Amino acid sequence: MPAAVVRPVPEVDDALRAELLACWTDVSNAGGAVGFVPPVTRDDVAPVLDRLLDGVRSRRDVLCVLTVDGATAGFAALVGSAGPLRQHWGTVLRVQVHPSRQGEGLGRVLMDGVHDIARTRGWEFLHLTARGGTGVDEFYRRLGYREVGRLPGAIRVAPGDDRDEISLVRAL
Repeated sequence: MPAAVVRPVPEVDDALRAELLACWTDVSNAGGAVGFVPPVTRDDVAPVLDRLLDGVRSRRDVLCVLTVDGATAGFAALVGSAGPLRQHWGTVLRVQVHPSRQGEGLGRVLMDGVHDIARTRGWEFLHLTARGGTGVDEFYRRLGYREVGRLPGAIRVAPGDDRDEISLVRAL
């Protein structure tokens, strides 16, 4: 396997923003369940990316960037709780590996890095959601997550195609 590294990135310059935007657009158009239904353009994804980056700039949230041999290959966000009673919890959002790099075990590498970064922030538990009908919840189960609930039909990917939102948690 190529040299893969996951690192927290506190500052995103224009070049990295462009790489993240391209990755998210490509993952979405390849059918990835990361907040959109294909087809999408960079203009569709950009405002959502910018909101995610606002949280990173605030230092409440963490951008976890996966690089392979120095090139951006994917990312995820760790979102901290704003409330004082849940400071030991984080939420994982937008987990994605570029379609050109999928099938290389990099999803596991990315999530292992996310877990390590969460531990350095003192978080003891992580929460994430998965779109039903994609099978991705099984990937998270293999990483130690367990299902704690479902919102039936919460995600409408097309008229007549509603999917459950599966809520999963993992102790660190």
